[in-house]
Parts: sequence; C-alpha cells; structure tokens
Amino acid sequence: MARPPFARRAFTLIELLVVITVIAILIGLLFPAFRGVQDQAKRTQAKNDVTQLVTAVNAFYTEYGKYPIATTDSALAATARADLMYTLRAVANGANSSNAVNTRQIVFLSPPDAKDQTTSRSGIKTSDGQWYDPWANPYNVEINGSYDNGIPNPYTADTGAGPATLTQGVIAWSLGSDGVLGSNGAYKDNNNVQCDDVISWQ
Repeated sequence: MARPPFARRAFTLIELLVVITVIAILIGLLFPAFRGVQDQAKRTQAKNDVTQLVTAVNAFYTEYGKYPIATTDSALAATARADLMYTLRAVANGANSSNAVNTRQIVFLSPPDAKDQTTSRSGIKTSDGQWYDPWANPYNVEINGSYDNGIPNPYTADTGAGPATLTQGVIAWSLGSDGVLGSNGAYKDNNNVQCDDVISWQ
C-alpha cells in the first residue's frame, strides 16, 4: 500500500536521544575551552587595570610633586586604598574631602562603578570606595612613601616576581581567582608554575 503524498517520517525516540547526547558531548568538550578564554579575559582586564592604576599614581606625582597619600613602603590598608581612589578620581570624600589632596580636581583615573554592588567585580564599590578586580578582590597597591625609589616586593625574592626590592615608585597587583597572595607567598612555586596573581611590574 502506497504512503499518502504528504506523510513525513518523524524522528524516533532513539534518534532524538542520540542527537541530544551528541550535543551534550560537544558542549562538554567546548566548556573547558570557553572557561579558559573567560579566565584569560579576566587576567587581561586585571593587567590593564593595575597598569592604569600605577600610571595614574605616577601622573599625580608628576602633577603635584608628591604621592596622593602619605604612606610607608608597604601595601595600603583598605581605608588608604579608598582614599587613594577618591583622590585619583577627584571625588571629595575620605582624605580628599573638600578636595584637600587633589586641589586642582584633576581626574587621573576613571574606573566604572561595579555593576553589582553586593558582590563587586570589575569596578568601584561605592560603599567602601575601593576598586575591585574581576574576581571581586580589591586591587592592592604599594607606594614608595620614603621617596627612595625602592619598594619591598610583596612576593618572596627569586620567584619570578623580580628582586626583593623593586626600583619603582608604585606597584599594584590583583590576588587572582583564589584571593591569596601567590603560592605560599611566592609568585612561582618550586616547579616554576606561576600563581594566578596579576602584577603591574612585569
């Protein structure tokens, strides 16, 4: 008996399951590659951010003949990081209230506000004034408060992050996705594997 002229053959359940399985396998194969691209994009953004931060502090020094905040040669605490950001952004708040530090109100740095203020990423958290990296950790900054062109390296020496004393006026870094300074304080481990931190001085 002949088929009706408009009858069509439909997918069987087995064929449909095979197609779904193939799609699932392809997604499983592509996910690590997508994750790697996403991680690299975050690292690139963090590198760009720390470079901008160092450039802004140096521009402030060029303009005013001093660094934006009084500091010792050590990593800035949270309040000092916020004061630094207020000063560089020409926001009259914190140490820069009434534009006391950035008297000419020059905008040296203009990062965006974080889209999500609860879990701040990639921007300024308005409640504490700090600049957060793509992994929701605040950027760390060290400024040469003694003006001797030497900053202690936050990482242990001879670990891929340069000498024990860096001959720079300011450095900045991100703690990466794990939120921890290097691997046991080192930029590279015993197998010469680099940690996930992003630093400005390399």
